Amino acid sequence: MTSSAPRILVVAGEASGDAHASELVAALQALRPDLTFFGMGGTRLAARGVELLFDAREVSVMGITEVLPRIPRILRVLHGLAAAAAERRPVCAILVDIPDFNLRLAKKLKAMGIPVAYYVSPMIWAWRRGRVRTIKRLVDRMLCILPFEEAFYRDAGVDARYVGSPVVEQVPAPQSAAAFRAQLGLKPDAPTLALLPGSRMSEIRRILPTLVGAARQLQAERPGLQVVVPVAPTIAREEVVSRFDGSGVTPILVDGHAPEVVGASDAAVVASGTAVLEAGLMQRPLVVVYRVSRITYWVGRLLLQVAFVSLVNLLAGRRVVPELLQGEMTPERIAEEVRQVWLPGAPREAMVQGLAEVRERLGEVGAAQRAAEAVLELLPPRRV
Repeated sequence: MTSSAPRILVVAGEASGDAHASELVAALQALRPDLTFFGMGGTRLAARGVELLFDAREVSVMGITEVLPRIPRILRVLHGLAAAAAERRPVCAILVDIPDFNLRLAKKLKAMGIPVAYYVSPMIWAWRRGRVRTIKRLVDRMLCILPFEEAFYRDAGVDARYVGSPVVEQVPAPQSAAAFRAQLGLKPDAPTLALLPGSRMSEIRRILPTLVGAARQLQAERPGLQVVVPVAPTIAREEVVSRFDGSGVTPILVDGHAPEVVGASDAAVVASGTAVLEAGLMQRPLVVVYRVSRITYWVGRLLLQVAFVSLVNLLAGRRVVPELLQGEMTPERIAEEVRQVWLPGAPREAMVQGLAEVRERLGEVGAAQRAAEAVLELLPPRRV
């Protein structure tokens, strides 16, 4: 009798996690074609042939006030994945980001004796550092995508490896703004502002109207300004368009392709998150913004243990790009920061140079391949 194909449980949350997980699965499929995969994710994992028991959007929420109404459903998904693992007995689990969810799932998997590889470290070095003890107990291998994380975890006794940043290979190679504009069908010579309001509806509601206000001010100063907004697959176009109603600004919407939109711009305004690192790698001036509920913000302030919130500044170890958070995120402040780096000059050159340094610190491409090799080491020997 032949045994069934070895199964791996893969659990990813929002769009960036789905992208990282799909590339890791692709690398594993190339190395071990006999493996099969099931779990939770989005369209990219589905395209890789992963059997999705749950859609990632069911748990993709951020902030205390946003999470509370969704807790019953999130718990049902958590228990459903644990039950599937108990029934199917995967040889390994790959948990990607979403730590509040995945660390709870890791506890259940550990009790079943299922090895856990964690890809995209929780940012516990920024806040809630005490969680490293939980990770040491529940995670068999932490696969880090930021260079300073490996030493942090190893000092705490966690088996950790820096595999490189998958974002490096997910963004296109550097080109001129004109080349990206041609690729996206934009006017080649028009001044161009990129607005990246985020991939969650809560971000569209809290952030985009302020970005529209800033675009309105900048448009008054720059006739012919084209305002380009990449729309995440999790957001309906109508939700973006409606925030521009009555502003006098007509946005150009692009399905996805956020890095290319930034590459086509003279400057970008970007909601804090993975998109900031992607934007930074495109070597265009940018302003980082973010706003959450007051409760979430005050709790975060009490717990935050780093000087910056954006990955660009954290990796640089200094303020390379401005961060406008909560009350500082106003149309006037955003427009003023954009003005300072719009045209060639010392401020723009200093920012672009800082972004280039960040790119160098992330190292070479090949994160998914290195992560796949590290995951395979956790699997039982292959039967011949």
